[in-house]
Amino acid sequence: MFRRGRPFYANVSFRYRRRGNLAYMTGRVPSVTPYVKWLLRARPADYALALSVAGTSLPVVGKHLEPLGGMTAMGVWGMRLAPEAISAMTKDLLTPGKGEARRRDRASTQQVSLAALRGVVSAADLDAEWPVAGRTPPIWEALRQRPYLYRRAVHYGDHPAQVLDVWRRKDLPVQPAPVLIFVPGGAWVHGRSMLQGSALMSYLAAQGWVCLAIDYRASPNHRWPRHIIDVKTAIAWARANVDKFGGDRNFVAVAGCSAGGHLAALAGLTPDDPQHASKLPDGADSSVDAVIGVYGRYDWEDRSTRERAQFVEFLERVVVKRRIVRHPEVFRDASPIARVERNAPPFLVIHGSKDSVIPVEQARSFVERMRAVSGSMVGYLELPGAGHGFDLVDGERAGVAAHATSLFLNQVYRTATQIRAKEVI
Repeated sequence: MFRRGRPFYANVSFRYRRRGNLAYMTGRVPSVTPYVKWLLRARPADYALALSVAGTSLPVVGKHLEPLGGMTAMGVWGMRLAPEAISAMTKDLLTPGKGEARRRDRASTQQVSLAALRGVVSAADLDAEWPVAGRTPPIWEALRQRPYLYRRAVHYGDHPAQVLDVWRRKDLPVQPAPVLIFVPGGAWVHGRSMLQGSALMSYLAAQGWVCLAIDYRASPNHRWPRHIIDVKTAIAWARANVDKFGGDRNFVAVAGCSAGGHLAALAGLTPDDPQHASKLPDGADSSVDAVIGVYGRYDWEDRSTRERAQFVEFLERVVVKRRIVRHPEVFRDASPIARVERNAPPFLVIHGSKDSVIPVEQARSFVERMRAVSGSMVGYLELPGAGHGFDLVDGERAGVAAHATSLFLNQVYRTATQIRAKEVI
């Protein structure tokens, strides 16, 4: 039956049968009445999404059409945000003295980073000379060369989308190396790492880390919570198999940007969630030792502003495909800010002060909640003047963020190693 509050195409399943030379489509469809209601209520974007999702059911070519669903959803969301984004950009460009303010913001990046890590990272590490960050956009560097890309398309699960790339030095020491799993962003409708995270993973790989850049199933073809199930599956795979690539199975951190920041935070805060555990292999360990959230979205419930209300509507129509008024528990369970607990792992949250896609208030509220509840250290780095996706286009800020992340992670790793050594003694 058709479930109220869900898009019509979320309730349709198709099969193709052949009779002679004629192929025809059969399947489970809703009753006529709710179908008509959906047609009357649906917007042009809903029709476009329905067609893109139905196209994936086509024989032979369907699997190749799956990216179109993500492109359609991204376009729908982009068109909703475009007018406000253009208006804000125009206002920003026309503000008197804006150029001088940008130069001040950029010049203060390192000092702000030092202040953010004071008391979190050892003084000796902070006082050491910081590397000079390049100005070339990291995305162009990644297009030219990726020297630490060691192995591509390693399967961590049975679904074709469940693959990861291994980043590490070829001359990795015999001693097991700490591991970082990188979760890409893409508004939950694009789950491929591609060129994301290259600045961070290259920096850590050069220091001897093993990094795993994962892909995961994305909407609208795959409904929530398959995204977080895939992230946890990758973590469990790393706990069981990363030693094959020189990694330390006893230390696995997770990082993510944008939607990936949300997924990384949620994975770190829900290691024993029974709803997720039931979909993982028996005995799987999906816990992590540290979390890095970079311009992430940490609240799926709040509709107190127009921007947040629009975001929740996007989740309802594209990602969750359920209405929050009828299924509030789904949105609450998916909100990292609602899942904060005393036993949370160490967190480092990085956000740009000028982020127009996910306003910085998201990060501030989340960090405030973490510091009030968590028993682990919580670092917060707010980069002055940085916007959404700075790690792809701003080489200088991406370099500073990568170095700050390495200081934080190395501190956590040293502490964890010392604790394990004492336990052995």
